[in-house]
Amino acid sequence: MNANTSLAGLAVGYDIPALPGMGEADIQTPCLILDLDALERNIRKMGEYARAHGMRHRSHGKMHKSIDVQKLQETLGGAVGVCCQKVSEAEAFARGGIQDILVSNEVRDRVKIDRLAHLPKYGARISVCVDELANVVELSAAAQRRDTTLECLVEIDCGGGRCGVKSASAAIEIAKAIGVAPALKFGGIQAYQGTLQHLESYEDRKARFDDALGPVKAVLEALRAVGLRPELVSGGGTGSYYFESTSGVYNELQCGSYAFMDADYGRVRDKDGNRIDHGEWENALFILTSVMSHTKPDQAVCDAGLKAQSLDSGLPVIHGRNDVKYISASDEHGVIEDKRGVLRINERLKLVPGHCDPTCNLHDWYVGVRNGKVEVVWPVSARGKSY
Repeated sequence: MNANTSLAGLAVGYDIPALPGMGEADIQTPCLILDLDALERNIRKMGEYARAHGMRHRSHGKMHKSIDVQKLQETLGGAVGVCCQKVSEAEAFARGGIQDILVSNEVRDRVKIDRLAHLPKYGARISVCVDELANVVELSAAAQRRDTTLECLVEIDCGGGRCGVKSASAAIEIAKAIGVAPALKFGGIQAYQGTLQHLESYEDRKARFDDALGPVKAVLEALRAVGLRPELVSGGGTGSYYFESTSGVYNELQCGSYAFMDADYGRVRDKDGNRIDHGEWENALFILTSVMSHTKPDQAVCDAGLKAQSLDSGLPVIHGRNDVKYISASDEHGVIEDKRGVLRINERLKLVPGHCDPTCNLHDWYVGVRNGKVEVVWPVSARGKSY
């Protein structure tokens, strides 16, 4: 449990779904549970991979939004810091003692920029992405007011079609401006290709990555030609980290979902055609749910509906079962196909959510379980921190 959060006086079933020491059968549902053994194996495995390939790994906090999970990634997996997408999210991690934070996004609102410039006062190295010259002026002014230093990474649009510059000349212009701006430091390049992460075919992901690598190389060559040498070339995710780490271009990974996994990533295939949740990574995150109704002989209803999970990437999968299937959801109910009528009232099921990131943001707590017992209860520290 995070040192800043006390469980004293919290009531199970009202404030919190469980307390350490309880049996798994007594956890209140629906809630998020973590298989601690699987989580730790995933974290260690990514850390070993990064070290073996000479890569830094900056884990992605937008996935879990948890100071406790982040600290586990640092202690067990050697993560060098955290990526965040929003200033308030970054502030939660800075307040929680995380020492190296990259806001892997642009920040343009005046209030947000001011809060961002204050974050180094928590003792953390703070970096942020930039894709327009005007933003350099804004960040420099705020950092001077706060008497702090912000590091800036020039973001490259390498195929995502969202933020980022499209040309080497634009990248040079911004990098030079950062280099001479008071209270700013040019930290490197942000080049994350999000659209390839969930492509099921390894070959399709590799082809998309190869297309994306060209613009990144062009920017780096242009920067070096004018004497600018980025400290970091950062990017990569759970569906592509092996491409970035063997590219000879990147030196920092930004993997997130590998630690928990979800049903959408479970459909992604490795180079041998195997699902990446069948050996490469393990499912460590589940929505624990209970059967609450079975009035129809071939259909059960559980207590995990739309308010317990995000369905943007599809329906959840019932873990470890092929005799029942989650088929639809409304606000408070999940409908389960049970053709043989095997489920019983109050029976527990573990759902692998379709998309872990927005699902985690719907919950207040993680219940960490080992050997059938609740070992830890961790707050979702940055839940709702979307400012």
